Amino acid sequence: MNNIFKYQGLSQFGPAYGVMLKNDTHAPGSIDWTLMENMIRLCPETVDYLYGKYTPTKNLYKKGSRPELEHYIKAILENSSGERQIKAITRFTSNLQKKVSDNLDLMQFGGTEEEIIARHSDWCTDVARVGCALCQVAGFPARIVYLFDIKRAYSGHVIIEVYRNKVWGAVDSLRDVIYRDPKGRPVSAWNLVNDRRLIERHYLKDKLVMPRAVGQFRGVAVSNYFVWRRGEYDYTQSKTNKYYRSILENSNQGWPGGLRWIHDEDRH
Repeated sequence: MNNIFKYQGLSQFGPAYGVMLKNDTHAPGSIDWTLMENMIRLCPETVDYLYGKYTPTKNLYKKGSRPELEHYIKAILENSSGERQIKAITRFTSNLQKKVSDNLDLMQFGGTEEEIIARHSDWCTDVARVGCALCQVAGFPARIVYLFDIKRAYSGHVIIEVYRNKVWGAVDSLRDVIYRDPKGRPVSAWNLVNDRRLIERHYLKDKLVMPRAVGQFRGVAVSNYFVWRRGEYDYTQSKTNKYYRSILENSNQGWPGGLRWIHDEDRH
């Protein structure tokens, strides 16, 4: 695709989200910054490329290169196979949000997947990257998917897509959701963008999360992450910056005055 740069980068989802992403709390130049800067918006103009040549479907992970992740995989998977392995990995990653401190001074972001697992995390960006890495170590091609509800403030989310049976299927590593159609077949982020019913059916028991999950598929972007390229990435950990601290403080207070762009991001 010759004009892919037109659909790439932090400004793909409007000025407000552009400001939010540029103020991301991960360290500038770190792996999470790199993945966001390289993300490509999923739209009719890019869908064939993103589900074609963009992500290699041959897993190049070499056994022994990330032994600690292999140790986790061995414990997680036990004797499971196929789709059950993806389910087991997703259950593991969703449990990383347990034991996380509410103290903003103690919160950490980024780092290697091993570090994120050790400290636990409820930050979707970190948890998704762990899910992506573990799937690759287990033998499944996987990639990062960014979601943005462009009609609501601060309503982004990060999930992954996992390749199996010759199709990409969306997986929410934080919410423990593997998106499938009524026949149990994996559905891609593009499928979910075009049919909200495929999203809603996974949240029938959680009416509060359902509208949020549906809205987050209003804007979607994809970025490649390869666990075997560890030496090429910067895994610097970071603390909560002033920008995100103000957002989290408002969230912890229940958004007094309603959910809104508190730094006038939408006026840029």
